[in-house]
Amino acid sequence: MVSVVVPCYNEQEVIEECHRRLTDILQLLDERYEIIYVDDGSHDQTATLLRRLHRDDADHVVAIMLSRNFGHQTAVSAGLAAAVGDAVVIIDADLQDPPEVIPDMVRIWKSGYEVVYGVRASRQGETGFKLWTARAFYRLIGRLSDVKIPEDAGDFRLVDRLVVNALVAMPERHRLLRAMCSWVGFRQYALHYDRAARFAGTTKYPLKKMVSLAVDGIVSFSTVPLRFVTLIGFFTALLAVLGIIYSAAVRLFTHEWVRGWFTLFIGILFLGAVQLISLGILGEYVGRIYTEMKQRPLYLVSEMLRRDGSSNTENDVVLRSAASNLS
Repeated sequence: MVSVVVPCYNEQEVIEECHRRLTDILQLLDERYEIIYVDDGSHDQTATLLRRLHRDDADHVVAIMLSRNFGHQTAVSAGLAAAVGDAVVIIDADLQDPPEVIPDMVRIWKSGYEVVYGVRASRQGETGFKLWTARAFYRLIGRLSDVKIPEDAGDFRLVDRLVVNALVAMPERHRLLRAMCSWVGFRQYALHYDRAARFAGTTKYPLKKMVSLAVDGIVSFSTVPLRFVTLIGFFTALLAVLGIIYSAAVRLFTHEWVRGWFTLFIGILFLGAVQLISLGILGEYVGRIYTEMKQRPLYLVSEMLRRDGSSNTENDVVLRSAASNLS
């Protein structure tokens, strides 16, 4: 079986077209399939449309409604925990990542690869600023992360059941799935494709969320910022020692005091800025330790519509789902 996980947040304009194209492609495969839509606390008619899709095609459509908006990465994680396929495809509902690439992913997966990730050869319908920030995001993550994260590769990918079980077993709250997929290893294949313009609606990843995602990726998969703070500390300490030597030499061997109130003023501002930046970096790591230690559920499910037509309204959590999958 092939499972397709589709996170949705205010996607009423595209959800029906997305389902039509996914169904047309998946019916061409020689495999059984299921499409798992995860409504991430939408405020429009997305949940209503998902209930309708499940009612019309209960054999293939699973609809999961989260109790509120938990974020894109968490919604994908909820879909992975619910998927039962031997391979799972992650794709957004906006149709920028074409469903027509899925058969190629399945073919490569059958040839022996556990991860087939999409690499964007071109990106249509995006502004120059968006393209520049995206490039900067991937380069920054790649340079600072302890694991090699492919450039220009988003969450559009196919993962084997082994990889799904590994991802679901990772209970961390600040998730960057593309980095987690790189961390777990296995045999991976880069499949290049042309990314289309968004079918309808507006992007759900503005600059603020992109910055937040970058911070999550850097802090969750790298200790480079902490090393940077240490290097800055040694550098400023060296400057202080040189300043002390210079001041002592001037005082002992001349009849003048060290001049330069402006230099002193700039030095105080510089050291203050370094201290605040250092505290901010340390705070990011401490904040993540605090979040992980609380052990709150990664998400809550308010309603789940499965292929047998039943409606499940129990509040489930990803850790329970993970235990069920792994068992």
